[in-house]
Amino acid sequence: MLKRILTSMLLFTLLATVVPSIDKASASGTTYYVKINSGTLNMRNNPSTSGKVVSTLSKNEVVTVSSQLNGWAKVSAKGKAGYVSSKYLAPKTAAKAPVSKPANYKATAISAAKSNLGVKYKWGGNNPNGFDCSGLVTYSFAKAGVTLPRTAGEMYNVGTKVTSYQPGDLLFYATSGGKKVTHVAIYIGNGQMIHSATSNGVSIANLNNSYWKPRFIGAKRL
Repeated sequence: MLKRILTSMLLFTLLATVVPSIDKASASGTTYYVKINSGTLNMRNNPSTSGKVVSTLSKNEVVTVSSQLNGWAKVSAKGKAGYVSSKYLAPKTAAKAPVSKPANYKATAISAAKSNLGVKYKWGGNNPNGFDCSGLVTYSFAKAGVTLPRTAGEMYNVGTKVTSYQPGDLLFYATSGGKKVTHVAIYIGNGQMIHSATSNGVSIANLNNSYWKPRFIGAKRL
């Protein structure tokens, strides 16, 4: 009996020494994305709400997690490192664009957008009664069988960044200055894009337009 007890104690000691805690073992070196409904997520210099904020992270922003412990994750993003609450992180795969897309979906999306030329601009609109910029894009691609995030900022987190455009690529702009994406359009070829603008509703504009060109942020291919 004594021998059995000693053996059990030895096994318990070995397991406690070798097996890391779930927090420490999970997500080490893994790419995650920021899962928040609105606003930004604070990255702090230590794992505490009293820690100094060293950076802020946007919804769906990608981070690399090096360790997790007691509800906090040590992350790196945008060249900085710090700590964020683990409950606001989710696997990167959940933020990816749809993998399966119908054939000719880009041409179909462009056709759907063009069929709404002249429709008035409407904040929050996502149907032919009125569109905002992202509403037109989500509506058009939905007609082509592709589901996209609802806002321009969220769309900027999917797809592949490109510098040479093809019809169906998404073009992103910062209409409020800085680098924050606030507008999205669909490239239709020949240096033109279709979008829903506050001034002209659903319309076609030139990429070299004096208003849009200096506000351009980047392009993504789905």
